[in-house]
Formats: sequence, C-alpha cells, structure tokens
Amino acid sequence: MTASPPSALADAPPRPSDAAQPLIPSAAGRRRGGRVAAWIAIGAGILVAALLGVSLFGGQPWAKKAPLDPESAAPDGARAIVQLLEQHGVRVDVVRDTQSALDALHATAATLAMPDSPYLSDARLRAVADAAADAVVIDPRARSLRTLFHDSRPAGFATGALAPACDLPAANRAGVISVAAIAVPGDGVSVCYPSGDAAALLRVDRASGPLSALDGKSLLANEHLAEHGNAALAMNLLGTRATLVWFMPSIDDSDLSAPPTLGSLTPEWVSPVIVLLLVAGVAAGIWRGRRFGPLVEENLPVTVRIGETAAGRARLYARSGDAGHALAQLRHGARGRLARLLGLPPSASAASVADAVAARLGADPRMVHAILIDTVPAGDRDLARLAADLRDLEDAVHAAVRPEGTTNERH
Repeated sequence: MTASPPSALADAPPRPSDAAQPLIPSAAGRRRGGRVAAWIAIGAGILVAALLGVSLFGGQPWAKKAPLDPESAAPDGARAIVQLLEQHGVRVDVVRDTQSALDALHATAATLAMPDSPYLSDARLRAVADAAADAVVIDPRARSLRTLFHDSRPAGFATGALAPACDLPAANRAGVISVAAIAVPGDGVSVCYPSGDAAALLRVDRASGPLSALDGKSLLANEHLAEHGNAALAMNLLGTRATLVWFMPSIDDSDLSAPPTLGSLTPEWVSPVIVLLLVAGVAAGIWRGRRFGPLVEENLPVTVRIGETAAGRARLYARSGDAGHALAQLRHGARGRLARLLGLPPSASAASVADAVAARLGADPRMVHAILIDTVPAGDRDLARLAADLRDLEDAVHAAVRPEGTTNERH
C-alpha cells in the first residue's frame, strides 16, 4: 500500500475531535442556564417575601381579633366606642385575663364590660361580675342570661328599631336604638326596649350597682355604632364612672379543662410566613407551569415477520444484481447448517467446514472448497447453479450423517 504524500496529509481537514470547540454556548446550554437562573430567582423571591412578612407581621398578632374587641377597627370590633369614651374623659383598661380584671376592679370603683365567654366557668363569670360596681354583659348568651339574670333566656331577634318604653334615664336619653338579639327576662329583671314578651336591654339592681345585658354586636360594633341612638346608649351605660374595665377572656385564661388550640401554641410569625410561602408557591406554579420546550418524537420499535424480512432482502438483492453478495449469504447459511450436522463449533472457519465435509463424504476437497468458498458467480445463471450445488452438498452430508432419514433440515 502506497503512503500518502506529506502535502496530502497537511491539506487533510481536521478530525471532529481535533476541531476547536465553539466559543458560543449551544441552545441547549442556554436553555439549561435559563432554567437554573429562573429557579434561583424563585428561591430568592420566596426568601425576600418571607423576610418581608416577618418584618411586617412579626410584632403583630396575625389571628383575627374576636368580635367586640376594644382594640379592633374591623366592622365587628369596638374601637370606635372606646375612642368616644376616652374623648369624654373615661379611662378604658383592656384586660385579657381574670386576675388582671379582678385587680383592676378591686383597685377602684369601675364599670365592667364583659362578653359571655365559653372559656370561663359559671363561678368565674359570676366572680368577675360581682367584683364590678357597674357591669354590662355586652354579648349575652344562654349561660350568662341564666347565671346572672335570674334564669332569663334568649328569645331570638327583633326586627327594626326599638323604643325605650321604660323609666331608665340612660335609655330615655338615648331614644330609639337598632338592636338584633332579645331575651325573655327572669323574675326580678327589669327591661327596656321591649319587643313582645322579650326585650333588648335587661337590668338587675344589685347592692354594688346595676348589672345590664344587651346585644353589643348590633349596638356597640363599629359598623352599627352610628345608627339611631346606639352610640348614646353605649355612652350612658359604659361611661357612668371614670374607669371602664373591658375584659376580653382568652383561652389561655380558661379555668376549664379544654385543650389549647394549635394557634395558641405557635408563635405569631408562623401564620404570615406560611401564607406568604403559599402565595409565592402558587405564583411560581402559575409562572413556570408550562411545557419545557417542544414535544420530543420517540422512535418506537416495529415488529416485522421473518418471511417479510427475507422477501424484502431477496428483492433488494435481485434489484441490485449483485450475485456474489447473494451467493455469500447462501454459503454462510449452508456452512452453519453443515457445521451443526458435523458437530463442529460455531466458531469453525469456512475452510474447516469444507475440509470436514470432504472427509465425511470422501470427496475431493478442491471440489468442496469450490462450492463452499472459492467459485465466484459471473451472473444469475452461475448463482442458480451454485445454489443447486449447495443444496445437493447439504443433502449428501445429511444422508451420510443420518442415513435412516431423508428429512431435510435446511431452514
């Protein structure tokens, strides 16, 4: 073999492995980099949102304040009446546990504003009410009406505005009010703003001072305070003394055996952080919730019958006119079958198979080599003749190996 001249080697194009790598990143690399940068941006945004939530809400209670809470500016809160009382010189002390309420009431003759709370037992509710000079139950329920107002009971709701229709100066000065819940009075309970057998204001005279009950949600709440004479009645009942103790019982102050809730056991900053993380997660899902790139086609395997494959190859060989290649395939199959008949290993060479066939038949090795290896067909006629010789050679070997049968094992 003649070596190539040096000039030809020098002018040969470089191989792909020797070519310089492109300096510009591929499109796939850019897409991967863009996805990584996007997820980094999402993580940074979530972290910033969490830190912002902690800074905004870390020092504030996240849970919604209870209705009639004196520090709540919500529609159902009572911050407006507290501000009115303070503008008229009444000091409002907001307490949220029983001991603080008792201490404030024992320190001075004060008015008590208190809702009926499921966190307090009957004995504790009565003890706090008895410690006040004047007391107003601003959210009476069946338990407080029964315990503090001589077995009074709820009677549903009134419709429209109610007039005082009593001799109580505080009610007469206020005039008509809009109130919802009413109650049927028990023995020894005086009433104002009657509606049938029930009334909106119940009152019990005690030695220490009066004890009143009214529906504060429809009278004292911020959204209803400006209706009719609601604000005037609230001022007349709650502003009779220089100090008003507004008691809002909490679950932490309960004297009952109720288990604490999950909200009372977790820090105040947990809820806003969880909400912000959920919002950030939903936003990220909406932003990135799409397909990454176009659909990819997948080449699925196709099952073809052996007969179709053989026929297809035969048509290709016939169309190409390559008799030598067709004969090579016929010889390869024949040598494999002859090797199995003679007990030769699969790795046996073509010459070894030809020698074994000649030895078995006692034939001229040159003739067997010509049929199995050497002869090159000049055309289709030679191909047909050599194919017949291969078939006859196989039949002869088969008859020599298994003389009792004549079945042809060729496949």
